[in-house]
Amino acid sequence: MSKVPLTVSGAEKLRTELHRLKTVERPKVIAAIAEARSHGDLSENAEYDAAKERQGFVEGRIAEMEGKLANAHIINPSELDAEGRIVFGATVEIEDLESGDTFTYQIVGDDEADIKHGKISVGSPTARALIGKNEGDVVEVTAPGGIKEYEVLAVKYV
Repeated sequence: MSKVPLTVSGAEKLRTELHRLKTVERPKVIAAIAEARSHGDLSENAEYDAAKERQGFVEGRIAEMEGKLANAHIINPSELDAEGRIVFGATVEIEDLESGDTFTYQIVGDDEADIKHGKISVGSPTARALIGKNEGDVVEVTAPGGIKEYEVLAVKYV
């Protein structure tokens, strides 16, 4: 399996969710299965089937989280020295040249992406176009809505 890029905060969120799944969700599911078993015949027991299905989901999610953390390449943006270039973890301020709107995004891993909080996936069209650029560069982004042009106003490593 290849390395999964994560910021420090993204890795911490995964660890927190993994801990919650193991200490809260897993015991809840085990208790639900035990409760459903106590009701007798399992062949027609919808509660048992639902609990087993939930258990499969929780165990799958735990395995997924453990795999991602085991293969994580954790990058601390504040320790980067990319000489002003846009790299994974960088926070970028860009201006839409057509509308004049400005946006600030941090380029993060796929699991951390959250556009409402200004975090875009390293695999997104915008991030792919920005990677390697410097402050003052004009970037063309091919998006589903057509080609957009942005000017890079600032690059920070926070």
